[in-house]
Amino acid sequence: TYSAAVSTCRKVEPWVQTLQLFREMADSRVERDTITYNAAVSACEKGEQWVQALQLFREMADSRVERNTITYSAAVSACE
Repeated sequence: TYSAAVSTCRKVEPWVQTLQLFREMADSRVERDTITYNAAVSACEKGEQWVQALQLFREMADSRVERNTITYSAAVSACE
């Protein structure tokens, strides 16, 4: 699934690859859920891409995707 692929990229590939796959989901009209967003935000956090992480954080609200403790934690960590 896309969620599994995004999570895997987050662990072994650069954040850029994770975001490419994440954006491809939208282009393919695959629903992006909390787990997928969390994986993308975490990838940005690990790649020290705080601007991207916060953009995804805001996008979740705009897309009405529920943010949880993991989401907030990754977003805060990205800003440190």
